[in-house]
Amino acid sequence: MPHATPERPLSDAARRALLEAAERRAIDLASQDRPTEVGGRKGPEPTRFGDWEKKGIAIDF
Repeated sequence: MPHATPERPLSDAARRALLEAAERRAIDLASQDRPTEVGGRKGPEPTRFGDWEKKGIAIDF
């Protein structure tokens, strides 16, 4: 995997991708401060990938 060096700087697209990833990580860390649901499903959030997921099966509504 190539890394940025003085001879080979990051492209604009790579720089944008790194900034977007950092923003997503910051949003994800901020969302971890949410209170837990009372009486909800056990396990991870079923809509975390944009589709409803239960027992490994994704369902589009």
